[in-house]
This record gives sequence, C-alpha cells and structure tokens, in this order.
Amino acid sequence: MSDEYRIDSHKLMYHPRRVAQWLESGDDWDKVKQIYPIYMEFSPTGACNHRCIFCAMDYIGYKPKCLDMDVMKRVLPEMGRVGVKSVMFAGEGEPLLYKHIYALATLTVESGIDIAFTTNGVLLTKKNVDKILPITTWIKVSIDAGTPATYALIHGTQQADFIKVVENLKYAVDYRNRNGFSCTIGAQVLLLPENSHELKTLAKICRDEIGLDYLVIKPYSQHMFSKTRKYAGLNYEHLHEQAKEIPRLSNDTFKVLYRSETTGHLISRSSYFKCCNATPFFWAYLGANHDVTACSAFLKDERFTLGNLETHSLKDIWESETRKKLFETLRNSFDLGECRVNCRMGSINEYLEGLKKPHPHVNFI
Repeated sequence: MSDEYRIDSHKLMYHPRRVAQWLESGDDWDKVKQIYPIYMEFSPTGACNHRCIFCAMDYIGYKPKCLDMDVMKRVLPEMGRVGVKSVMFAGEGEPLLYKHIYALATLTVESGIDIAFTTNGVLLTKKNVDKILPITTWIKVSIDAGTPATYALIHGTQQADFIKVVENLKYAVDYRNRNGFSCTIGAQVLLLPENSHELKTLAKICRDEIGLDYLVIKPYSQHMFSKTRKYAGLNYEHLHEQAKEIPRLSNDTFKVLYRSETTGHLISRSSYFKCCNATPFFWAYLGANHDVTACSAFLKDERFTLGNLETHSLKDIWESETRKKLFETLRNSFDLGECRVNCRMGSINEYLEGLKKPHPHVNFI
C-alpha cells in the first residue's frame, strides 16, 4: 500500500526553496539565522484528561498552563510573515481542553498558516467539530485499542470514553461529507503488547463503522526524559509480524498505514545520518508556557530552549545568540546518542545528509 500521506517518510522535498536556502547557507550564521521553521507544534495547554501508560510527556507534569491569546495575537501574524506554513495543535496536554482553541485555530489560519490537530478525541464534540473542522487540514485521533476495556487500561481513563470517541468521529466524518469539506480524518494506534491482538478489530471499526480516511499503526519509542519505563527495550520482532498483516484491510477509501520503515529502524537501531540538520531549522515547538524549543524531544533542556514569546518576538528568538550557540553545538559536538530513537526528523535528516554528501552518480538521473 502506498503511503499517500507520507506519514512514514517526510514531505520536505515539497519545499525546495527553503531547502535550497538551507543548502546555500552552509555555516554562515547571517544566512542561517534567516531560515525559519516550516512547521511548528503548539501546546495550547499542559493539562490532559487522560493518563496514558505510554505518555512521553509525563515528566512535564500535566500543568494547567495555557497559551495567552494576547501573546498569540501578536505572534501568529509574525509567524505567517516569516514563513511558518503549518501548525499542529498537540503538545504536552490535550489541545481541545484549551478554552480558546477555536479562536486560536482561526487566528492561525487567518495568519496564512495551515492547521492540524492530534487529540484523544474525547472533546471532539459536535460543537468543536462544527467550528474547527471547516478550517482544518487534518485531524488525527489517538485511539490505541479496539475495545473499551483495553482502551481504558492504556489511556488511563474510563471505558465510556472509547464509545464517546467513536461516536465523535462518526459525527465528524458525516459532517465533513455532508458539507464537502476537505479535512482528512484519521486515527493512530501505538503498537503495544496490550493492544496488538486488537489491531484488526480497531481497523474494522475505523473503516466500517466510522468511515475514517486512515489508521496509522506506529511503534513505541522510549523518550529520554519520561518517567514511564514500562516499554523501554520493547522487542518488536513478534509484534512486527502481527502488525504487517493489517494493511490488507485497506480499500479505495480507507488506508491502514503500518509504519514498517520506522519499526525497522527501531528493531535494527540503525540510522543513516551523522548530524541533525533538521534542527534548529525546519521545525520548532511552542509550549503552553510560551517557550520556543528547537526540538520537541528536549523540552525543559536549556540547550534547546531558545526563548519565550511572552517577552520576545519570534524574530528576536530565532535570530538570537542562543539559537546560534545551539546551531554550532549540533554541527560540531552534539552526540546523537542523546536523541530519541526514531525521532520525527529522522527521515528528513537522511534526506538532508544525502543532499550535503551526494553519491557520485547523482547526475545520472
């Protein structure tokens, strides 16, 4: 099955001007500092209504901090002007808990920036769907089980939430289809020993009951700082064999994407790049406390915290000496062994390293 959404790879090749700017900049800071992120992840709030047993963000503490709309009214138009093209609302909390989420989403779109949501879906209610879906590029819901009992176990919540999420998604798909909106609606499951036997059940629910566009099956990757260590060293050899059969449930309107390339990297522990070229260039993270972090895997790490939008503009932060220092560190002395295995930028880094150090036969196209 083809990965039409390129979830298991990357989409940086669709931004040749930004990539060319990066290539041409080399180590010249005056050029480097002007390369702004294409994509940002926002955490509208640190609060969360679930306590997933695999949560990588547990070390942040689920603090009920929220983005200040006055700050965002100042910052989002600037982000649009400097070239930020997309924002995913997710973060260390549940984005739909943020009481100003519709205003924030609307302001982001009005600033010329595409938006998306990763959510647990409990609050993807009719009220929120009617407002948010028409202006959203895609919505992805973390379901992680095929039955209410397993869902409650994994998400640290009540079984009724599973039913609620399924019903919310049914409404969202129907509302989209009735109105001809283009928003892609999908789900994801983190492959664990507790849910591997329910993958087929979940896929059929997503395909036949809800009518989703896709289901993503992805492997767990241990976060360096998270408190939970339950799945550290999880062996995917057996789970890999189970999961790779599920894409057969795909049809013309519904796709099951098993992230086999990502799982393969996890099993082999191999990577094909020696330096993180994606950071601090093509993406960034905005926390609920307004900190701008160059890599979402290093929240609360001072080396990667570039500044705070409550007191500074994005331009001040992005072109600062702090980012320059991080840029130099990543190029010269940073140990990739500190990084999370299967980082989101892994495929992008392989692509960028290939551009920097091309094979001698590349002209034979």
